[in-house]
Amino acid sequence: MQNTYIPPFTMTENITNLVIEIAELTGAMSVSEQLSKNPKLRRENRVKSIHSSLAIEQNSLSINQVSDVIDGKRVLGPPQDIREVKNAYEAYEIMTKLNPYSVKDLLKSHKIMMTGLVKEAGIFRSKGVGVYSGDQLIHAGTPANYVPELIGQLFDWLKKSKLHPLVKSCIFHYEFEFIHPFADGNGRTGRLWHTLILAKWQEFFLWIPIESIIHERQDGYYEAINASNTTGESTIFVEFMLELIRDLLKELASGKSFASEKTTEDKVLELIMENGKQSAAKMSERLGLSQRQVQRVLKQLKDDKLIEYVGPNRNGYYRKIE
Repeated sequence: MQNTYIPPFTMTENITNLVIEIAELTGAMSVSEQLSKNPKLRRENRVKSIHSSLAIEQNSLSINQVSDVIDGKRVLGPPQDIREVKNAYEAYEIMTKLNPYSVKDLLKSHKIMMTGLVKEAGIFRSKGVGVYSGDQLIHAGTPANYVPELIGQLFDWLKKSKLHPLVKSCIFHYEFEFIHPFADGNGRTGRLWHTLILAKWQEFFLWIPIESIIHERQDGYYEAINASNTTGESTIFVEFMLELIRDLLKELASGKSFASEKTTEDKVLELIMENGKQSAAKMSERLGLSQRQVQRVLKQLKDDKLIEYVGPNRNGYYRKIE
């Protein structure tokens, strides 16, 4: 088997135009700044990402139930579905520490995502695998003995390719699903890695729920994968994914998904950044809120790992986590 692998792909005029359009949208929007100052919005989008990615895999929990599981609340639902949410949240939470070019980190994220759900969590599958629609085999994954080498070659291409990150991320997504390297969890892991690749280009992609629009257009998603399988290259899937990303960014740019006014979380975080040694009592005075309201916000910011409490209980203070 050849050492250098170049995924079959044709650059089309439509793909070029989509890349230009998406790049212009990312440049025109102040999404990154808004997300960095809006922990509530970041959390809402993270919940959307997890709910949508798992719903594609037939997880039955509602978005409110997913939010409650993440908050540590008791939820009545299938134990496996609850475990999937907890695992996915943990995997998404470490994304900033993952290297998109590291196979080791890929295995680490899969282990977190699938622990307690499959025996081969965090390792490449040892047997053949197929993707079925009912009783019909849609796609047979690469023979298991070839998986480590093919994934290694795919990651090597990802690191060295000079293609735009938007295009590379989509090609990788398709090739990853085509190889199907794991016994289970390929879809959710592939979508997470797609986001990770995009985030290395524009960090705010960490907080944009691409999975939600994939879920909305799930039939088209699988049709694009199957069409690319038929043609023997990823071009159709790349065009489909770029159109999804373009449409989502247009929605964000229109302001539909961002609050124009500062939230209470924003205001509390700004006070902490202004003077990290303010007490909850002082902050409540500054903001015209009750201490109970401020304490609730502080707890949420701590749970989101945006701030930490330093010092003794009576005379300590809050500071932003860098």
